[in-house]
Amino acid sequence: MDTSLQIGKIFGIPIGLHISWFLIFGLLTWSLAGGYFPQAYPEVPALAHLILAVVTSGLFFASVLAHELGHSLVALREKIPVRGITLFIFGGIAQIGKEPPSAGAEFRIAIAGPIVSLAMAGLFGILWFFDRAIPFLAAPSEYLMRINFILAAFNMIPGFPLDGGRVLRAVVWKITGSFQRANQVAAVSGQLVAFGFIGFGVFTILRGNFFDGLWLAFIGWFLQNAAASAYAQTHLQSALQGLRVSSVMNPQCNRISGLTPLSQLVEDHILTSGQRCFIVVDNDMTSGVITLKDVTAVPQSKWRFTTARQAMVPFDRVTYVTPQTEVLTALRMMDDANVAQLPVVENGELIGILTREQILHMLRLRAELGI
Repeated sequence: MDTSLQIGKIFGIPIGLHISWFLIFGLLTWSLAGGYFPQAYPEVPALAHLILAVVTSGLFFASVLAHELGHSLVALREKIPVRGITLFIFGGIAQIGKEPPSAGAEFRIAIAGPIVSLAMAGLFGILWFFDRAIPFLAAPSEYLMRINFILAAFNMIPGFPLDGGRVLRAVVWKITGSFQRANQVAAVSGQLVAFGFIGFGVFTILRGNFFDGLWLAFIGWFLQNAAASAYAQTHLQSALQGLRVSSVMNPQCNRISGLTPLSQLVEDHILTSGQRCFIVVDNDMTSGVITLKDVTAVPQSKWRFTTARQAMVPFDRVTYVTPQTEVLTALRMMDDANVAQLPVVENGELIGILTREQILHMLRLRAELGI
């Protein structure tokens, strides 16, 4: 979801369009203008079919956005951050900052989207009831009534990451009291649903409906990948349960002078050792932290004239963890800050560094040892 065009904010939530959205918008518009509207409303002129198709496609994705806003606003009410909403080839996705704190919160966030879609279906149904005698108005309202109802029904299929899978996860979580167990059940259910879509898609292709079958199989493939990721996440959480930063961190931090040019930092340290994070020191005092991300943010032509002090993140603005922080919590903090490492601080002093690579290394060791 990173490759997106930011188009604005709603209630402070960034809204983006993934590059695949433009493809599906064009395909939907072409399908409506060339197939659905000419068959359903042949009395409408051909040019009007195209105009109605563009308007209807726009309103459909506005409905999808409303669906995701339903999830997002409830998440914000539950004190859960929302990084943004992205519209893409399969509709939309709200990027929730962390897992819900309870089964009840999970249920409320998951069910909010389908409720919004059902409300949109009802709204367009009322519009269609009053304007059904006017083809130019009836065409989009009838289609949007149906598609919003289908959107709600489809999302309630009990397979993760669909809303129905999240509702299932909330119910199992409430019954068992275990989020990991609930996540496991929802992920397995999601994979079964995904293979069902793939199988039905192949069957549809064999019956001669190639495009619809391919689309169903593609949806199944997407769901299977998402469900498999959720299953892997459950195992990751189990493997890291109770593990503290002190067990994983590297107490040896590479320190550089704040006057070091970025060109020298790259040539003498990054390229030779592969180190991606450095502590910037001035007069034996820690000034800040500089990472590979900070270096690449500076144009390469300016590396010779830019010092580490100029490119670093000042220490008082650095996100850090303590030795007692759980590794799972540290990983979420890395994800929230979009960084691959975190300084480890105790009693106001820097005592080490924690990186994703170190966590992966620890996981491999534990797996090889059968822990």
